[in-house]
Amino acid sequence: MTSDAANIIALYERHAHTWDEVRSRSLFEKEWLDRFLASIAAGGSILDIGCGSGEPIAGFFVRAGYRVHGVDSSQAMIARCKARFPQSDWRVADMRTLALGQTFDGILAWDSFFHLTQDDQRRMFTIFSAHAAPGAALMFTSGTENGVAMGTFGGEPLYHASLAPEEYRALLDAQGFEVVTYVENDPTAGGHTIWLARSKQV
Repeated sequence: MTSDAANIIALYERHAHTWDEVRSRSLFEKEWLDRFLASIAAGGSILDIGCGSGEPIAGFFVRAGYRVHGVDSSQAMIARCKARFPQSDWRVADMRTLALGQTFDGILAWDSFFHLTQDDQRRMFTIFSAHAAPGAALMFTSGTENGVAMGTFGGEPLYHASLAPEEYRALLDAQGFEVVTYVENDPTAGGHTIWLARSKQV
């Protein structure tokens, strides 16, 4: 399983074109994106961790007038982001070692963070906190229970992992975030399990 987790970066690099083609542009996430933006001032800064090819989520933020900073471990994905939205800041980076030296009004890890091992997920909360401005919104997707789940993409194993909800809550609290909303298997968002939190720093 660990080798499958380690293969995620290479898998998305190999299949970037296919992923971009099949990624839904329907914005089924819009209700949640609107909730996320509701606590961010107009024109605020957003860090999109695991931004993929930039569509549809980062593009939604850009078109709404927000300052988007996207990071992804795939060079091919970031190349697409730069071509589509040259006015935004796009970087090839591994989220597990992210250290941008700046803070953001919103941090998003939609369908990205859950590809990490459980230990790497635990360490990510320090990284979230280090990049969160006072009162920043944090939104990410996860599984519903502790464990590992395997899918496939491009005919290859695709690793996912999750912690138990109570551990996510404890990690958020320890890093100065309060949970605003948590919904499991939301039918209005393609069955995603979604966390929306806010930094308690002022």
